[in-house]
Order: sequence, then structure tokens, then C-alpha cells
Amino acid sequence: MKKIVLTGGGTAGHVTPNLALIPKLKELGYEIYYIGSYDGIEKQLVTDEGIPYTGIATGKLRRYFDVKNFSDPFRVLKGAYEARRVLQEIKPDVVFSKGGFVSVPVVYAARRLHIPVICHESDMTPGLANRLSIPAATKVCCNFPETVDELPAGKAVHTGTPIRAELTRGSREKALQFTGLSGEKPVILVTGGSLGAQAVNEAVRAALPELLKEFDVIHLCGKGKTDPSFNETEGYLQYEYIKEELPDLFALSDIAISRAGANSIFELLALKKPALLIPLSAKASRGDQILNARSFEKQGFSKVLEEEELSTERLVSDVRTLYAERDRYITAMEQSRTTDAIAVITGLIEDCAHGTGR
Repeated sequence: MKKIVLTGGGTAGHVTPNLALIPKLKELGYEIYYIGSYDGIEKQLVTDEGIPYTGIATGKLRRYFDVKNFSDPFRVLKGAYEARRVLQEIKPDVVFSKGGFVSVPVVYAARRLHIPVICHESDMTPGLANRLSIPAATKVCCNFPETVDELPAGKAVHTGTPIRAELTRGSREKALQFTGLSGEKPVILVTGGSLGAQAVNEAVRAALPELLKEFDVIHLCGKGKTDPSFNETEGYLQYEYIKEELPDLFALSDIAISRAGANSIFELLALKKPALLIPLSAKASRGDQILNARSFEKQGFSKVLEEEELSTERLVSDVRTLYAERDRYITAMEQSRTTDAIAVITGLIEDCAHGTGR
């Protein structure tokens, strides 16, 4: 039986594309293993799928001063030793890395053991973890065609991102039953990603008096970020995190308000959901979400509201405009040249596993 090790973690965005590949990999006859951090978000997500999981030490590589910068390099070295030991035990035919700092020691251990590695970069420009991993990779998959020029010639493959098949199988009726909403108003789905987005959460709640005049609002807030004072607000539902019912909530929603993490926006594209994207500010990130959002705006898939321009009035105005023009956005998404990412990526995995892609 062919064996594959999946790795990636830190946020759900570094895990869910791996999970989307699992049904096809099983169909192709792979024995699947996962290497992540000791207690990151990926551990629960992966073990819920019944995939053998091994945790290793990991350290964050920061561009700013932090006392942990002195200890984390030793954690990375420990993680590399642990990853090498695990790979020697499993003897996989190929490693697929979705990124995040936990993936770096796994990728480097695989290279030392002459195991082919495929990396996937979600954002327009590669993040630090993937920039460190790319030299050791056989192939590098990317979501945006613009990213190909940022990657080494001969390694880059424009694949898009794997989307979980179950997201397309949601039921509006089940969502109405789950939420208790009447279905008489259009529905906004608000999401800030698996970790939530405080600025978006605050702006949406401030805008509720206006938004609820025309819409029902389903708000995925992030762990620990619900606000009990809004529990009895009619037409407004807040959840920390939704898993099983998420496809149904997508089916019920007419438009979305979202951060601009690559996996989130490609899910919205696959589901043809017009979105108001509020990318994470460049002051709090390397600016990748801004680039992602502007690419989607340019292609006519989404409307963009910069966090620095976020206000109650602007949010309400942009939501109303987005909903009024939703058919234009849907048409653009229907005409997009999206690839079958799962088929393309598993094809690359097969090539590497059989030695033809090395």
C-alpha cells in the first residue's frame, strides 16, 4: 500500500485543504498519516477524521523581537529530530505540506531521507514557512496564477485549493431548522476564520441595528468571542465555531462578510457566494490578505473594505451594495476558470509516489 504523510497547522486554513484531499487519497489506495504540533488546532481536526496523528515540537519564526526567539530555534531542531524519526518509522512514498511552521521540520527531514515533498501555498505570495520549505520541495502548488512567477521555475503548478466536497452538499431547509430563522429575510454569513476576527466582530455588532432591518445575520465569531449581551437579539445568531452544520449555513446564506484568508475566499468562490472581504490590516500581518482580496476584487468575485476604512456606516453601505449587485458577482464566479484542485494535486502526488515527478 502507498503511504503519504500530510503536514500543516497553526490555523484551520493550514489543515482543511489537507482534509479535503483525504477521501480521494483513500480512493487511490493511500495509507494516510499526519504530523502536526503537540496540541495545535490541527490535532483535533485530524483525529476527528480517524487519521493517525503524531505531534512534534514546533517553534514560530518571528520577524519581531520576542523572548521566545531565543528558545524556539531549539524547539525547531527538536521537531526536526522527531519528524525524522517518525518518517523513518512510516517510510512514506511522499509528503504533502500545507504550510505553517510545524511543516518546516517535516519537510527538511523528508529531504534528508530522500522522500519527495509537495508544498501548497495558499496566498498570493509565499509565507515564511513555505519560503523555507520550497527549496526542499519537488513541486509547489499555488492558488493564484500570479504566484507562479514568485516560485522557482519548474516547480510551480497552479492548482487552486482543495475544497471539501461536503461544503457543496448543504441544505437550506436543514439550516432553517438548525437556526430557527424564518427564511423570510436574506441571510448574511459572517466569518473571521477559525481564530475569529475581533475588528470584524465589533463592526458587525455595531451595525446590527441597521443590518437587521433587512437581513438575518449568522455570525461565526471564533473561540471565546461570542458576546452574551446579544443572545436574545432577534435575527442574529452567534457561534464560536461550526463544523457539521457549516455546509447548511452556506446553503442558507445569500452573501458573506469575511476575512480574506485564501482558503476561506476560495470556498466562497466554489460556492458562488458574493462576499464583502475585510482583509487583515498590513499593520498586523505581512499583507497577504490584502493581496488576496484585491485579486478577487479585480476578477469581480468580491467587494473589498479595508480595515482602516471600516466603520458602521461604510459596512452597512457596502453590504447593501453587495446584496443589490449580487447577481453580477455570481455571474463572474460562474465564469471563473477554477481548476479541480483535488484532481490536479492528487495527480502530482501520484507522480511523486511512483517516482515520475521527482
